[in-house]
Amino acid sequence: MNTYINCNPDVPDLAAGGARRSSGVLITGAGGEVGHGLIKALHAQGYEQIVAVDIRELPAELQSCCRETFVGDICDAALLGRMMARYEITEIYHLAALLSTRSEFVPETAHAVNVDGTINLLRLAHEQARSHGQVVKFIYPSSIAVYGMPDLKTKRAAGAVAEDQFLEPTTMYGCNKLACEHLGRYYARHYRQLAQDAVAGLLDFRCVRYPGLISPDTLPSGGTSDYGPEMVHAAASGRAYKCFVRPDTRIPFMMMPKAIEATLELGAAPAGNLTRCVYNISS
Repeated sequence: MNTYINCNPDVPDLAAGGARRSSGVLITGAGGEVGHGLIKALHAQGYEQIVAVDIRELPAELQSCCRETFVGDICDAALLGRMMARYEITEIYHLAALLSTRSEFVPETAHAVNVDGTINLLRLAHEQARSHGQVVKFIYPSSIAVYGMPDLKTKRAAGAVAEDQFLEPTTMYGCNKLACEHLGRYYARHYRQLAQDAVAGLLDFRCVRYPGLISPDTLPSGGTSDYGPEMVHAAASGRAYKCFVRPDTRIPFMMMPKAIEATLELGAAPAGNLTRCVYNISS
């Protein structure tokens, strides 16, 4: 995929001439539902070093909140390398993913984007931390798609489910998300553990499992839980809606502002207050 950069005119070419790199907060998948809210929330908190990447050009209102934006694919190692050459990344919000419904049609592509793309970022984050001697915080939104139960009877009897229960996903997206939860833990605690030059603790991996999300501002784009927000948007525009799930389907939902708030709270929490890498959230 071709890539290009939308530069702030005040930003020098940091990759050229050995110029000192600026610090940056990287957001992947910045053009998605969560990305819209996250960029605006971070900008409102005073973040001025947001570096955003998406496969499509961001709207002008989001670009104005960013130090710099890139258009490209997270599987493009050259693009990631260029971003890392321009900035000392101190925080990563890795939102980019191929969502659940589309992943079932192209499972191998989904694995390449969702898992291989994440490994690329985890490795580069570790290299960044090692190069500038500062822990890199890696915030990874996962999903309730990581759960899987053998039948409806089990589901109805289960009640509230903890983080470590029923982790047998039945979708490629869920399998990918669960794999990346484990990969994040590995890169944070055990990366290259047998190597003589191994250094532990350079990556601070934190994961939040989203339920279905409803945003009043953006249309859903390929998630299994999209029937919820699709109903809301159809009703708001006076259109009929034909639902693709059974009438007795029940899944948890959360409004997008609450999901953004929870993500930022997890990112801001002192490391010593956290007892695990992965957390469920609910409204």
